[in-house]
Amino acid sequence: MNEKREQIDFDVLFVGGGPASLAGAIKLMQLSKQKGINLEVAIIEKGAEIGSHALSGAVLNPVALKELIPDFLERGCPIETTVREDEFYFLTESRYYRLPYTPRYMRNKGFYIISLSRLTRWLAEIAEELGVNIFPGFAGKEVLYSLNNESIIGIRTGDKGLDKEGKPKSNFEPGIDILAKVTVFGEGSKGSLMRNIAEKFDIFSGKMPQVFETGIKEVIQLPENNYFKTSKGNDIHTFGYPLGINTPGGGFIYEMEDNKASLGFIAGLSYQETMLDLYEEFIKFKRHPLVSKIIQNGKVIEQGARTVSTGGYYTIPRLAVNGGLFIGGSASMQNTPGLKGIHVSMKSGMLAAETIIKACEKNSFTQETLDNYHELFEKSRLKEELYEGRNFSQAMSKKGLTKFIHLGAQYFTKGRGICDKMPVEEDYKTFRPVKADTKDFKRVDSDKKLFDGVLYVDKLTGVYLSKTMHREDQPCHILIHDQNLCMNECYITYQCPCIRFCPGNVYEIETNENGSQRRLKLNPSNCLHCKTCEIKDPYKNITWTCPEGGEGPGYTIL
Repeated sequence: MNEKREQIDFDVLFVGGGPASLAGAIKLMQLSKQKGINLEVAIIEKGAEIGSHALSGAVLNPVALKELIPDFLERGCPIETTVREDEFYFLTESRYYRLPYTPRYMRNKGFYIISLSRLTRWLAEIAEELGVNIFPGFAGKEVLYSLNNESIIGIRTGDKGLDKEGKPKSNFEPGIDILAKVTVFGEGSKGSLMRNIAEKFDIFSGKMPQVFETGIKEVIQLPENNYFKTSKGNDIHTFGYPLGINTPGGGFIYEMEDNKASLGFIAGLSYQETMLDLYEEFIKFKRHPLVSKIIQNGKVIEQGARTVSTGGYYTIPRLAVNGGLFIGGSASMQNTPGLKGIHVSMKSGMLAAETIIKACEKNSFTQETLDNYHELFEKSRLKEELYEGRNFSQAMSKKGLTKFIHLGAQYFTKGRGICDKMPVEEDYKTFRPVKADTKDFKRVDSDKKLFDGVLYVDKLTGVYLSKTMHREDQPCHILIHDQNLCMNECYITYQCPCIRFCPGNVYEIETNENGSQRRLKLNPSNCLHCKTCEIKDPYKNITWTCPEGGEGPGYTIL
């Protein structure tokens, strides 16, 4: 396809409209005004609006926000509530036990409970006031390189108006080439452009493998007389049931304004049980006596899912290449023990901005110059915070008593533990084959008693409540490289775990009338863009790519 593409030039381009990019762009504009440097700065976001793909717990440590915008409260920052007290519970199937001690990294008293969707929209308004050009609805589809292939010079956005075979329709719009002196990648967890850059520049060489968690979250409208009206604690975390102690994960419930609650369930993708259904575990969590008591008589008003890169300090890639920087979740920036990543992402973007302004002063955008970002990171409190959790995910992947020995040792040694730089296995390698006598797999939707359509909703209702929209007659953005492998080797060995780890019911198994033939059916219009499939598929047979810009979830309060 040789259609002429429009070309737009900026000084700096941020890819992704999350907190890392927004904070970075705001800081860059603040610094440019202080230095008297005129910069053209742009942000592109694949969602239809800033915030429409933003999902997090979310408890916000305001340390980075205070540094970036000291008068954030006076400027109307959308805070839901302030954490009054933490509650930390261990759950069994029918009981719950409040722990008398909350780990220091999970103490949130005085922090803010927020909606990340609302926070990013507010940050975008401030960025635009400072002169940042923001383009929602544009998906970065391809990284552009210099003629010698040694430097990043920008990105190409995706074509629009293609049919299922990839041929132009009457409303075809070719993608745009957006060029920049520095391109800053803030795509979030498992970015598709980062995949290409990693292959080209080997930025993860010598690093521990990235590992991930998948989180499913809801906002629930509660009755006026609800649990939080009489409870001092409004920041609740749980572990144990339904995952048990061998699989990393747990749940959270946070109070929001206007009698709403933020409820979520997180599972480490290092889990081994191929028959485990993430959404079914989420429903089990909601039906636990403690949780059901808190959310009783409520109604789900929004739902979504996403993955989080939780490997920590030792999985952070090289942070700069010629013409490019990596921030936020794209660079594995996450305080995993504290279950917080927003302030971490924001600070990484701000450090990148400091690097860029110095590069502009030198008029040099080589890796040697941009490596100042790594130096700033290593000297910052951000590095100190992430370094303490450097072995946490590795310890969480251990089994039984061994897990708690490692976690205890790390707690008292500020992260070092018994073995520093603990090894960890990539998530796709951890599945155990199903037993030969296992009968057909259980579908989560088969037990209709689990769902009432109001407080307990099935997967498809959850997709509806996420406001996910995709044009049906476009190329499938989920690439299955070998269908025969799915229906033969994967089905026999693992009984196709994609139908269970996907929270949006994208993957289905269809059989003919006598059951002699099977095929994998895709429902890409259900995709929540969480990318669990690419991470957890045991054969690395799935590649997630961006659909048309502006498509996907339409989150407003998650």
